Amino acid sequence: MADPGKMEEGLAHHAEVVHQDKHKNDQNSIIIDKEKQEKVATTPQVEEQNLEHQPLVKQKTKRVATLDAFRGLTIVLMILVDDAGGAYPKIDHSPWNGCTLADFVMPFFLFIVGVAIALALKKIPKINDAIRKICLRTLKLLFWGILLQGGYSHAPSDLVYGVDMKKIRWCGILQRIALVYFIVALIETLTTKRRPTVLEPGHLSIFTAYRWQWIGGFVAFIIYMTTTYGLYVPDWSFVLHGDNNESTRYTVKCGMRGHLGPACNAVGYVDRQVWGVNHLYAYPVWQRLKACTASAPGSGPLRENAPVWCQGPFEPEGLLSTILAILSGTIGIHYGHVLIHFKGHSERLKQWVSMALVLLIVAIILHFTDAIPINKQLYSFSYTCFTAGAAGIVFSAFYIVIDVWGIRTPFLFLEWIGMNAMLIYVLGAQGILPAFVNGWYYKSTDNTLVYWIQNHVFINVWHSQRLGTLLYVIFAEIVFYGVLAGILHKFRIYWKL
Repeated sequence: MADPGKMEEGLAHHAEVVHQDKHKNDQNSIIIDKEKQEKVATTPQVEEQNLEHQPLVKQKTKRVATLDAFRGLTIVLMILVDDAGGAYPKIDHSPWNGCTLADFVMPFFLFIVGVAIALALKKIPKINDAIRKICLRTLKLLFWGILLQGGYSHAPSDLVYGVDMKKIRWCGILQRIALVYFIVALIETLTTKRRPTVLEPGHLSIFTAYRWQWIGGFVAFIIYMTTTYGLYVPDWSFVLHGDNNESTRYTVKCGMRGHLGPACNAVGYVDRQVWGVNHLYAYPVWQRLKACTASAPGSGPLRENAPVWCQGPFEPEGLLSTILAILSGTIGIHYGHVLIHFKGHSERLKQWVSMALVLLIVAIILHFTDAIPINKQLYSFSYTCFTAGAAGIVFSAFYIVIDVWGIRTPFLFLEWIGMNAMLIYVLGAQGILPAFVNGWYYKSTDNTLVYWIQNHVFINVWHSQRLGTLLYVIFAEIVFYGVLAGILHKFRIYWKL
């Protein structure tokens, strides 16, 4: 503990020094540090220019909780629609045209990936190192995507693994995210030195400053539109294998251009040519159309007179649709740029909400005029605009509540999940943790802890398969993974690619 007498002597000495300094000449009377000298030397004209011109690269950016909460919301939506969509078909993927709750998951992922890219690559000291990291992360996403959705893992229902390489599925959710991330991040990195040093005043200056990103999105749009409406789609065939090893070949008659129906669209044709018909998703959502089943919009047996294409494969995360999905990432990175360069809440929200409204209006006009229907399976342009606009509105709403008003407590579980999004995706959305638990069964593979909780705690108690399933997904899955993510966050454990 300090001696009070010495403290008083020190204070007295300090006062004496200050008194002596006051009697020095005018030239030496004020000691100004370098920062204050710069401020004094700045003329009013320069200060006014500095207010008008906002630097393109900021040294420090406060972490925005909205990013983690939005990412967590997307994971929660995926678990909800994947595991409860069978009980409630209206929240499951739309069989073809239209948009349901499940159809927002993929573009929301791509949107927040774009936002994250802008923040992660705002300062790029070495471009070669950045490119190396981008390529490595892309390869990791591709590896996990093929492993989880390629057919090797049969979790959580079947306690088997392995895939016939003649039928492996090359496309999937993580694969699409990987390709969009690769293109958008690469453009962001390679155009670092081509940006102006200051952001000119005006509402559109943020677009011109990052024009190369928008040029990349426009190129993707042109490739998609010209291929979708200009490519000739011939007849195609596929083989189905019966229970007795009997094989039956079916032929779908096409011979047309610009068709946006399930059977003869260019999106499916490109995937059949590039990947092969045996490497596509074997259970497309179009099987829930009225033309295919009497149980529409739910799943059920096919009609006896169902069209041939109802049994055919289709890849919902295919190559051509992924090209237009780049535009979703481009819109997301724009929101990230706004977050970096506009420091006021009102300026950010003005940019975000105005763009979101424009996108929604364009999508609604295109859909209801039948010019370009909203379609997740084709990843149509109207679908891109509609879901990106919705993402912008939700992101802005989260920003107001969480970062502006400071109401974080109700959204903490979303933040926790968002901080460990990849881990929760693998454990929950892909069913790896339930598969591990199901591996410990008693007498029968149907007698596991997961099935026991689902049936005895939820379905039997509520006497409803649908309601019991929904409550199981909410409390036994979503709440559980929220708590798990919170515990991992407490111990600073994160899994990032």
